[in-house]
This record gives sequence, C-alpha cells and structure tokens, in this order.
Amino acid sequence: MKIRYLGHSSFKLTSAAGVSVVTDPYAPEVGFAMSCVTADVVTVSHHHFDHDCTGAVGGNPRIIDKAVTCNAEGIEISAVNSFHDGVHGKKRGENIIFKFRVDGIDVCHLGDLGEACSADLIANISPVDVLMIPVGGNYTIDAATAKEYVERLNPGVVIPMHYRAEGCKVDIEGIRPFLNLFDKSLVSQDGSCEIELTPGDLCGKMRIIVLRRA
Repeated sequence: MKIRYLGHSSFKLTSAAGVSVVTDPYAPEVGFAMSCVTADVVTVSHHHFDHDCTGAVGGNPRIIDKAVTCNAEGIEISAVNSFHDGVHGKKRGENIIFKFRVDGIDVCHLGDLGEACSADLIANISPVDVLMIPVGGNYTIDAATAKEYVERLNPGVVIPMHYRAEGCKVDIEGIRPFLNLFDKSLVSQDGSCEIELTPGDLCGKMRIIVLRRA
C-alpha cells in the first residue's frame, strides 16, 4: 500500500492492485491548492470547505460522505460517527472517522475529530495499524489529546495532519507541539511526501512519520 500526503487532512491511499482512495480533499482557501489527483473513491469526514472539495479529484470517483460499510474493489471501508467538538456536536456538528483495510493493513483517518478520548470510541475504531490524526487544535483535538489517542490506539505508524503548514490560512497550531510530546527517536521527517507499507513494516516500535505535502 502507498500513502501519499496531499496536504491538510487529505491523503491518497493506493492498493497493490492500483485502487485508490482520497480522503478529505480541500479548497484553495486553505492557503494552498491540492495537486492534481484522481481516485476511485473519495471520503468526506464532514462538509467544511477544507475537507469536502470533491471537485478537486478527477477520475469520476464514488463519493462517500456518510457512515457506511462497503468494499471498493478490494479496499474495505467502514466508518464511525463522532463529533467535531467536545460538546456532542453543538458547536461544529458531527465528524466521520473512516477506516480502510488495504493490503492487510488497517488505516484510520480521524477527520476533524474534536471529542475527548473515550473507551467506547477507542473500542469502535480499533484495531489501527496506521493512524492519521489531527494535531492542530482549535477546531479539532489538540496535541495533548492527540497523544492520548495515539497511546490508547497503539498504532504501528502515526501520520499527523490538520496542522498549520507553510501558507496555511486556517487558525490552527503547527506540528511542533505534538512532536515535542514524543521521544525524538520515534519521529521520522525526511521530506518524503509518500510512503509504502506492508504488514511486515508495522512490527516493532511505533513510528511518527511526518510527510511533506505533495
């Protein structure tokens, strides 16, 4: 499986068979434009401009913006309803957490999760091999709460998202407060925009992989 970071909360997952999913495509109002991309499926965690710009994705993809369970040409997709804030959606509404099983790997995209870590939510989204987690706070969980999710889900790979990168106009924090909560030996930041993983790569110590926007 390949994971390519498109910026903000958007990734392109591609299976060994060439089937692809793009998560949370965003509008240029974020502060930068998405690179040209096609996909078979697009998932939308919620309908805000920085997560639902489905028109930016070519290839006539299937759009999934509800909590469904389905199989997209070998990629198993499931979803869990959650909240975009800590007050049961009263401020920002609901958020969909999507899970993808790709080539034997369980990938979890938390979207704009804003609620505190709970035993029920952890049980509903486990197991997780690769965790895509918002860390910028303000509109989502903050760095400290993100760390709690990481510790309780115990994934093999963590990929931070939804933080203030260069050019970003969204009022969120940068990535550093999150990374500072972990031992430096766990963090990989080599400037890559894409990684390729097999189940065998997920053994051993957890890794936090910071990807560059493609």
